[in-house]
Amino acid sequence: MDNSSEIQSAETAVASSVVTDTSDAETLVVVSKVKKLVRSRAGLNTSQCCIDALTRKVVEAINGGIESARKSGRKTVMGRDIA
Repeated sequence: MDNSSEIQSAETAVASSVVTDTSDAETLVVVSKVKKLVRSRAGLNTSQCCIDALTRKVVEAINGGIESARKSGRKTVMGRDIA
């Protein structure tokens, strides 16, 4: 396999690894820090469904950023790609 074929295979693997079903996404936020922030700002507890909802939001933002970077011809997702 030549180098261009390896790169194409890697790009295909990365493209297929984009999370589309957020129900299977691992937690992408630091739970203890989220809980600490909520408690310090409002004195409230934080449920697991709140953490799950935040993870879904993170996945959605990342997926949008990936698409934006690709449309711009870049291989790096930047802050400006996150809506």
